Amino acid sequence: MRRQSWMIVGLAVGLVLGLLPLAEAAAPLKIGFSTWVGYGPLFLARDKGYLKAEGVEVEFVKVEDPKERFVALAAQRLDGLVSTIDTMILYLKTGKEYQYVLALDDSNGGDGIVARKEIGAVKDLKGKKVAFAEGSVSQFFLNVLLREAGLKQSDIISVNMKAGDAGAAFVAERVDAAVTWEPHLTKGKKTPFGHLLIDSSKTPGLITDVLILRTDVIQARGKEIQGIVNGWNKAVAYWKQNPKESNIIMAKAVGGWLEDVKEFEETLTGVKFYDGPANVQFMGTAATPGSMAKTVQNAIDIWSSFGSVQVKGITAKDLINYGFVK
Repeated sequence: MRRQSWMIVGLAVGLVLGLLPLAEAAAPLKIGFSTWVGYGPLFLARDKGYLKAEGVEVEFVKVEDPKERFVALAAQRLDGLVSTIDTMILYLKTGKEYQYVLALDDSNGGDGIVARKEIGAVKDLKGKKVAFAEGSVSQFFLNVLLREAGLKQSDIISVNMKAGDAGAAFVAERVDAAVTWEPHLTKGKKTPFGHLLIDSSKTPGLITDVLILRTDVIQARGKEIQGIVNGWNKAVAYWKQNPKESNIIMAKAVGGWLEDVKEFEETLTGVKFYDGPANVQFMGTAATPGSMAKTVQNAIDIWSSFGSVQVKGITAKDLINYGFVK
């Protein structure tokens, strides 16, 4: 009789539970990206199952134009995106809507300036024709270097061109120097009149890609964001141990002009991935900020000097979230 009673109770409970609505699964976190080798470990984390093991699902949405990525982020069509540190500063409207949560990769020789041989130092760019893309990380990179040399952009003759066109213009001797990236750096320094003035291997932490998220998403879905960070770290560790296999996976996933694994690997030589310890060192803590804070403040100062920052009074401390890198 006891057994029959428990069976009746069990059936009743089962009926009640069956009438309850199933809990909705959390929607995937939507992260916007462009075709870039430095984002490869995000896809490696997905395809090796590290994100799933962390209990997080991510939908990667390709949006090549950074302006369109930030428009989608502001409209809440994206939860986050990946881009260079300086770019986010241009799209802040309140100073509270987005934060950096993770450093992904650092340009380690992939960006730089080619110049005529008589230009031996950045200070010698004064009065010279310099080609670069206005509003891009190239302009930011150039202006940090000019400021360190005691110059301003107004001290040079600016020629607005995309990075590839800038490199081609230098090879054609239409400008005295160009801020560009590979393969145009190599092409420029191979000319009989040109040399590599400086590249990003001399400026670690200045051209760095980061994961940027809306602050409302950070507040609502912190556990999943921690999962992305953990998954990234696992993927970078796997890549270190299995580079050939990893590069094939990442090249296919990133796609575009990097789908050819040979092209992917050649581009990768100018990039350094941030692993867990490197992120801890670069980001630091709120009490003891790392060198990332200097790069963020450089971006605020330089873009403010061009009237491109819509928010006044923001600081690096407002924009860096230290809670996920431990």
